[in-house]
Amino acid sequence: MLPFAKYIGIEFLSAAEDRVTARMPVRPEFCTNPEVLHGGAVMAFADTLGGAATILNLPDGMWTTTMESKTNFIAPAPVGMTVMGETTPVHRGRRTMIWQTKVSTEEGRLVAMVTQTQMVIEKS
Repeated sequence: MLPFAKYIGIEFLSAAEDRVTARMPVRPEFCTNPEVLHGGAVMAFADTLGGAATILNLPDGMWTTTMESKTNFIAPAPVGMTVMGETTPVHRGRRTMIWQTKVSTEEGRLVAMVTQTQMVIEKS
């Protein structure tokens, strides 16, 4: 697992070319006042899933980096709960891939919707 993903507590549940799922605990050190998950932590969670999904779809000799990410915040995720992420493809091209990640509570309440574009680049 990637060091940052491990640090923020991401646990991958499934990983396939067309769908990646994971969960992450809402820990106090990643919260704002009042104690709800910071938007940056939501974005880092989704970015990790989108990057993982891209890696699963890369041809040999290629790598990826995030080009653009847009987040719509819908509802808070209070400290002590777990957020769930589901990433699915919007576009899988030769030079870019676009992923949409739904971040929800374990009960199914939508927390955020993230759309990100990953650049596909040659390894140097």
